[in-house]
Amino acid sequence: MLHKPALLMLDDGACFEGSACGAALEAAGEVVFTTGMCGYQETLTDPSFYGQIITFTAAHLGNYGVNSHDDEAPSPAAQGAVFHDLFTGAEEIPFPHWRAEGSLNNKMREAGLTGIHGVDTRSLTLHLRARGSRNGVISALDLDKPSLLRRARELPSMKGLDLAVRASAGRHYVFVPEEKMNRPALARPLERPEEKFKVAVMDFGLKRSILLHLHVNGMEPEVWPATATAEDILASGPDGVLLSNGPGDPEPCGYAIRTIRDLLGKKPIFGICLGHQLLALALGGKTYKLPVGHHGMNHPVKDARTGQVTITSQNHGFNVDPDSLPPRVFPTHWNLNDGTLEGLASSGEPAFSVQYHPETSPGTWDAHYLFPLFRRLIIESGKPLGGKYAQA
Repeated sequence: MLHKPALLMLDDGACFEGSACGAALEAAGEVVFTTGMCGYQETLTDPSFYGQIITFTAAHLGNYGVNSHDDEAPSPAAQGAVFHDLFTGAEEIPFPHWRAEGSLNNKMREAGLTGIHGVDTRSLTLHLRARGSRNGVISALDLDKPSLLRRARELPSMKGLDLAVRASAGRHYVFVPEEKMNRPALARPLERPEEKFKVAVMDFGLKRSILLHLHVNGMEPEVWPATATAEDILASGPDGVLLSNGPGDPEPCGYAIRTIRDLLGKKPIFGICLGHQLLALALGGKTYKLPVGHHGMNHPVKDARTGQVTITSQNHGFNVDPDSLPPRVFPTHWNLNDGTLEGLASSGEPAFSVQYHPETSPGTWDAHYLFPLFRRLIIESGKPLGGKYAQA
């Protein structure tokens, strides 16, 4: 099966040859690239990749296997995966890594995730960087290029797609970590460690690591579906609200924007990734689609208040327009690669957000301090951050 021919066809006619891996079927979606050197299991199960085909720029993937601890969601969220060299040397024997419980290829096959390996991913990445993210189709079933091109061109643009409802678990539950889950280390000792705070988490495509970070920082997560109303959330008596990551275009998510607008000023709010974009829209800002998007765990971000630079993990195709923000909302972080906005806070309400992923998984621990900052905001009874933002 690993030598069965497969094609990746982009909607501009560029075609890349390789061999099928995972579930040797078909996949269709927006083709993007991620620059992480490891963390492929966390990447493939990150719900922010819903509707996308992920190209891994790292040359060798699958070399340390997979396990039952590192999934960010119960099943892969991506539509498909593209590899240069997929390690398949231990398909039928115990995997040569102490944490491994199986191979990446077998996990993809069992989950129904289609992939292609043996691809010139350097050429593909340079093509996407020059032309922008493109829609595409992976197929091991239909190798007729005109047919694949027609189907790739029929796929809808990511702009205008509301994917948060599809990526959300769609149910209300209280999060209790299982014993097998890896607990992240605390960024710093807890302030008033004897106190626990209830946090309502709006699930737009939530990563499990966000819930674990809240838990170890003395906050008890109660998860709500993407379509939850402010009335339902407030009736549960939370001490704060977290707006999760997720996929797609934020602007069509009017239901979420209305809920966030109704929550502003009533409870402290912390937004991550899509949650950051939705908070900006609720505050009166605007968003736009990036030509390529930010996907990986090596993006440098500068704190506008302190000048400190952190290396961040990112996964998004849309961004907040800083010129659209109202006067009471101020930028807090900037991307040093392309100058895009990476964080904001409101001087009128207790609300702040970041475009990157402070929970990482995968990535560095540089931004873990944002969870204690959220806890402090709750402890201070929801006073607006203002100039205190950088003092966490």
